[in-house]
Amino acid sequence: MKKCFLFLLSIIAAFLLMVGCGGNKKATNNWLAEDDVKVAIDETFALIMQEEVETFGMMHPEAGMKPVYCSEDSALRLLLADSLRCCVVTRKLLPNELEIIKAHTLGAKQSLIATDAVALIVNKNCPDSLITLDEIKKIVTGKITKWEQLKNSSKKGTLNLVFDHSGSSTVRFMKDSLCAGRDIKGNVFASDSGTNRSVIEMVQRDPDIIGVVGTNWLKEGVDSVLTSFKNLPVSVMKVSRKSGKEACYVRPFQYYIATADYPLLRSVYVINTDPRTNSLLKLFYYFLKGQKGQTIICNNSQLLPITPVQVKSVRTVD
Repeated sequence: MKKCFLFLLSIIAAFLLMVGCGGNKKATNNWLAEDDVKVAIDETFALIMQEEVETFGMMHPEAGMKPVYCSEDSALRLLLADSLRCCVVTRKLLPNELEIIKAHTLGAKQSLIATDAVALIVNKNCPDSLITLDEIKKIVTGKITKWEQLKNSSKKGTLNLVFDHSGSSTVRFMKDSLCAGRDIKGNVFASDSGTNRSVIEMVQRDPDIIGVVGTNWLKEGVDSVLTSFKNLPVSVMKVSRKSGKEACYVRPFQYYIATADYPLLRSVYVINTDPRTNSLLKLFYYFLKGQKGQTIICNNSQLLPITPVQVKSVRTVD
């Protein structure tokens, strides 16, 4: 009887040991077994990326979609800290940032998924809607601080430029593209709550402001590409790449993004550091650059996809 009892105890102990080891193994590899799709997304692209996230989630019900909408600076910090392993931003990783990723024993895949335009908006009561690229450069370098310094302006008084957030991709774009990497100067301010939406709201209240927003925020609540900016609560300025007799003023429609006639353009990238060969997170990365993700960008945003698009001439008859 005693031998049987000891034999039974040994079987129970062996079973508990197996369960314990299995539990520890599961805990150790828990991150690798997760179906969470946690992605940091530049707040500038929140509207179109929310649609991408929802579509991917419906295609893969097992996926736990966890988008984090924040400034570009915050998105990259989360990626470099290995707090998440995918982000959507407007630049590739710098060499020193790639070294940080390697220190986590990870690699980085970086792909262009769209071209975005930065829009300049003014109050509906503002009569001025024409501006050149050179004038914009002079505003962000502090050389133009009054409305009357603009060639096509009929207004007078202090001109204030308002962007979303000090750590946003919009500010970095202005510094790198318009200020040759130097700090922005002049009457340039961040919005009340640090979002593109708050920039639009401030412009609606103040006729002395020029707001800087991602073009896709102009179509908030609309399910398709805007073919006209007339029905917006703000006016969208026309921007010319050249000055003088060669000036050609255009608004940031997809067509002028494709032809590069609109000058305030920037790239949109998806970056992935997930080491797994088969994961929903990596699948989302390929989804954004694939046909389905690109179709959503093309049909439902002001952004220009990387996939080829057709341009057709259309004549309307009243």
